[in-house]
Amino acid sequence: MGKQFSEISPEQKEFIEKQKLFFVGTAAQEGRVNISPKGMDTFRVISPNKIIWLNLTGSGNETAAHLILNSRMTIMFCAFEGKPLILRLYGTARLYHSRDSAYQQFIQLFPEIAGARQIIEMEVDLVQTSCGFAVPFMDFKEERTQLKSWAEKKSEEQLTNYWKEKNSRSIDGFETGILRDS
Repeated sequence: MGKQFSEISPEQKEFIEKQKLFFVGTAAQEGRVNISPKGMDTFRVISPNKIIWLNLTGSGNETAAHLILNSRMTIMFCAFEGKPLILRLYGTARLYHSRDSAYQQFIQLFPEIAGARQIIEMEVDLVQTSCGFAVPFMDFKEERTQLKSWAEKKSEEQLTNYWKEKNSRSIDGFETGILRDS
């Protein structure tokens, strides 16, 4: 049933590229564990052991806070159509903001999406697959447009103020680094 691999295979990369949804899991040494669903065109496999994903503005910023304190991260994909499969990527991650040169390099790999706040780069040290036999079939209808529309209506100052109010600390009070000076 479950298998482990040291890198992302071409077949696994193809599976990942077809997915419309992925889940990110992070945790600091103490406090709450966070699992966030992510969508839109925000995930890239850079090499067999490196991925990046574009983190968009949301109601919280738990992933960023956790990565500052503990670089461990797990990403999970589920097949909701076709052959059953759960694919997990395990590794360590780094967080980049628009003030960072790596962000400027990687942002070019994504379409322009209003409200982009960070890019996360993950060194993958383990790929694990499992059966996914209990994952239901679900049809993809379309992307939700609310987040994009909301962010497009914000000025840079309004977005920065939102980040200050909602995205500068985790629910456990940890700093997210979003508003640090360069």
